Amino acid sequence: MHIYIEDIGKYQGKDVIIKGWLFNKRSSGKIRFILVRDGTGIIQSVIAKGEVKDELFKIVDKITQESSVILTGTVRKDDRAPGGYEIIAKDIKVIQMAEDYPITPKEHSIEFLLPFRHLWLRSKKQNAIMRIRHEIIKACRDFLDNQGFINADTPILTPAAVEGTTTLFQVDYYDQNAYLSQSGQLYNEATAAALGKVYCFGPTFRAEKSKTRRHLTEFWMLEPEVAYIELDGIMDLAEDMTVYFVERILEKRKKELKILERDISKLEKIKKPFPRITYKQAVEIIRKKDKQLKYGDDFGAPHETILSDSFDNPILVHHYPAGIKAFYMKRDPNDESLSLSVDMIGPEGSGELIGGGQREDDYKTLLKRLKENNLPEKSYEWYLDLRKFGTCPHGGFGLGLERTIGWICGVKHVRETIPFPRMLDRVYP
Repeated sequence: MHIYIEDIGKYQGKDVIIKGWLFNKRSSGKIRFILVRDGTGIIQSVIAKGEVKDELFKIVDKITQESSVILTGTVRKDDRAPGGYEIIAKDIKVIQMAEDYPITPKEHSIEFLLPFRHLWLRSKKQNAIMRIRHEIIKACRDFLDNQGFINADTPILTPAAVEGTTTLFQVDYYDQNAYLSQSGQLYNEATAAALGKVYCFGPTFRAEKSKTRRHLTEFWMLEPEVAYIELDGIMDLAEDMTVYFVERILEKRKKELKILERDISKLEKIKKPFPRITYKQAVEIIRKKDKQLKYGDDFGAPHETILSDSFDNPILVHHYPAGIKAFYMKRDPNDESLSLSVDMIGPEGSGELIGGGQREDDYKTLLKRLKENNLPEKSYEWYLDLRKFGTCPHGGFGLGLERTIGWICGVKHVRETIPFPRMLDRVYP
């Protein structure tokens, strides 16, 4: 009976078949121990000389790392074994003998590993990160679905910019220019007007010439958008979703967090309410350690780290100066120099995890903002229509998945939080 290693505890004393790959092996006198992985876990198998055919014993001695194998044997509980169970082997069939596998059990540099990303994913830690990535995605979707949100997909090819024209990837689209999407937000605003509460989740692209540990040129964003919501409601939504997925990870992915040697006590502190401070208050905190920051400057990675070091929870920084936010951000009616915007700065130096706010809902004002930013009105005619036909207060945010995974996993560089990272100097494999 073929089973998966993650379910091994259900089959104590029974004969099972494991289909996987040789992770590692060792010997002790007349006993051989092999570790087989199948993607769901790793199991130890014991082969004792005299208890199996000599031919099988010879096969075990020849099997190389990452050879594909089918293992047959009896499940036995053993607290000393990895995972608490092992398999007493009866037969091993080699499907393909791997030769000269490049990633050996010794330590390798990141520079060495990145070209072998397609193989590096097989390691324990990378496997754990991918499983946590899956759980965060599922938790966020479950949270929004349970709140009555509708997943409405948005296009990857777009005619116009969302987050400024300097970071666009241009694509030759038949007889006109198109761009890889920087965000699904503008289209989310249209679907929110049709469906009330929506979200999109997909890849986004920024042609930023940045080599920092927090940047990728292709990353994934989860973007909720809600009709008839204002800034406080947007902050509530971001806070509630964050608490939800942190609790889910602590409940369902403790094994993976242990593999990553993550200090879960820091995640266990993530509780509501999160600190909410204005941009002005944030500047005052930062200037205690960095006098060069001026009011009106956007925050860089060092500034976000200073803020995150000041709190245990994520921080909601709101009311940024309008001049450093996108054209679509609504201004504070009590102070036109401020925007109704919010960024969530993650703990432990993880940087900005969420960015969002309330959108400008007045037609004439939005048209004025387009002109101020030298954006072509024709490309945004459909977007302006949303203000002509049934406009209302609305807003939302985008959660950067890779930075969020980096925070949860305690991984310093986002290149390990996505299966195949795309960076300024890397588009292979």
